[in-house]
Amino acid sequence: MAHKITTHWKGNMLFESDNPSGHKVLMDTSEENGGTNSGLGPKAMMLSSLAGCSGLDVVSILAKMKTEVADFKMEVEGLLTDEHPKYYHTVTVDYHFYGNDLDKTKINKAVNLSIEKYCGVMEMFRKFAKVKTATHFHNS
Repeated sequence: MAHKITTHWKGNMLFESDNPSGHKVLMDTSEENGGTNSGLGPKAMMLSSLAGCSGLDVVSILAKMKTEVADFKMEVEGLLTDEHPKYYHTVTVDYHFYGNDLDKTKINKAVNLSIEKYCGVMEMFRKFAKVKTATHFHNS
């Protein structure tokens, strides 16, 4: 299966990229790099893709397990190399679950299935970065 996107220059440092779903996103750079900060940064968007991929896995698996959480968020931090081309050498994904009487066993299983088996974006990151993960539970 192939994915094809088209990215169109919109002037200055701004680009608009589509997605096979039909949705579009703007990419830009900071003012110090000649942009106007009118869109998402391409490298940081990779971190969003990682969180989105794993998050979709986790909520899907939790639904199949009939396990509910009041809220769920992921914080992803990427550390860039100092030299060009700059890329993420270390990435940390923190999974945060909120609710009363959280089923930690099932939640951990769902997270681990995403990390170890289903998240293709995480597997791509492993090709060039050390990926660290942690799961945190918060009572509502």
